[in-house]
Amino acid sequence: MKTEHDILIVGAGPAGMAAAVQLADLGFAPLVIDEQAMPGGQIWRASEGPRSDAVRRALGPEYAEGADRVARFRLSGVDYMPGTRLWHIEPGFQVFMSRDETAFSRRYRAVLLATGAQERPVPVPGWTLPGVMTVGAAQILLKTSAQIPEAPVWIAGSGPLPLLYMRQLLALGGQVAGFLDTTPKGQASRVLPHAMAALRGRGDLIKGVKWLRQLRATGLPWLRGVRDVQALGQDRIEAVRYTAADGRVHEQSAQVLLLHEGVVPSIHTTLAMNCEHDWSEAQGCFIPRTDERGMTSVDGLFLAGDGAGIGGALAAEERGRIAALGIAGRLGQDAPAAHLHAAHAGLARRLASRPVIDALYPPSEAQIPDETVICRCEELTAGDIRVAARLHRGGPNQVKAYTRCGMGPCQGRQCGYSVNRILSEEYGQSRAETGFFRIRPPLKPVTLGELAALEEGREAP
Repeated sequence: MKTEHDILIVGAGPAGMAAAVQLADLGFAPLVIDEQAMPGGQIWRASEGPRSDAVRRALGPEYAEGADRVARFRLSGVDYMPGTRLWHIEPGFQVFMSRDETAFSRRYRAVLLATGAQERPVPVPGWTLPGVMTVGAAQILLKTSAQIPEAPVWIAGSGPLPLLYMRQLLALGGQVAGFLDTTPKGQASRVLPHAMAALRGRGDLIKGVKWLRQLRATGLPWLRGVRDVQALGQDRIEAVRYTAADGRVHEQSAQVLLLHEGVVPSIHTTLAMNCEHDWSEAQGCFIPRTDERGMTSVDGLFLAGDGAGIGGALAAEERGRIAALGIAGRLGQDAPAAHLHAAHAGLARRLASRPVIDALYPPSEAQIPDETVICRCEELTAGDIRVAARLHRGGPNQVKAYTRCGMGPCQGRQCGYSVNRILSEEYGQSRAETGFFRIRPPLKPVTLGELAALEEGREAP
């Protein structure tokens, strides 16, 4: 492995791999790090691993494309360090990482964050019970070890991912007890202003319609207009309660409940670096601000993939190429303008259907009951947050100081948006005005042993 690198790429998903290959083609030698054991990111997770024909068919052709992308990345000759955590960046891009229980740091001239997205937390009563997971977590089990639940699965939420997972689950012989569809009514009126976008992105939308038809043909229980979902049980989930579209409350026995309300960009690193962020009403999240070459408001810090706005794997690849060209230009090697133009044109095509998808599946605005746990790390409820907000009027950081909400191992990843929403409602202000937690290092857990052995400037092991 090369011991000197000017460029660090954090994340070996679609964006990170595409950026690395592009930089290698331009003659650069970046270092790519990733927390996972294999490249591919969430969408192409474990695509290098062995797969039965049944699993490959269930995962579909989009997943199969990942093996080709990973092979191209491997053949590029780019230095790659799997199993590596980024836990701090200092001004001047002194980057602190850990691998194999060893901490080290290195300075870079440019850093590209390609850390993707995370599922939007879905705080409902009982969501901390064993047996309650997210759809994304269930899909990780499917991709990494071909595991599916033995018991019939209840799925509650909205968005394309539940549809995809149900198709995969059924194809592998799993059972869906029922789909509690929380998508708000009025989809047609929300989509109408985006009619032209629907035409440009019709390929993705046709694929979605095909999924819907296939799922309806199975006859699985599909309840629309559901709200007030709750998981009930003592030591684990025993039942799911919900309010149907007609206002009636139902309770059904359940052994597994999967939740999903969309995905949001991973912004903890950009927040820690004091990058400027904008609130997206369409996607219901903060998105780091970037220029036409993918650079954030911090000079030399670039962003690509779903971390720059949710768009999917193919859009992430185009953003990776754009950021790579931007980095090359910043380091004194301007690529032909045609390359950047082609990447932007490709990104526009890949994002054509996004306004329609955002309109079809808007962020949930369901009421969060007081008894619902918001901060899983510190076991704080929505009621606790509301009491703190009324006693000590301020933003998320004031609530954090008074309650310890957001101080646990997840650093607010599971409670940040819920706190933002509760405070906005309490104070009658916009989500953008309320803001997010101030993120402090370490970004990921690091042991005292790693800190004690840390030697700044040390090369990667």
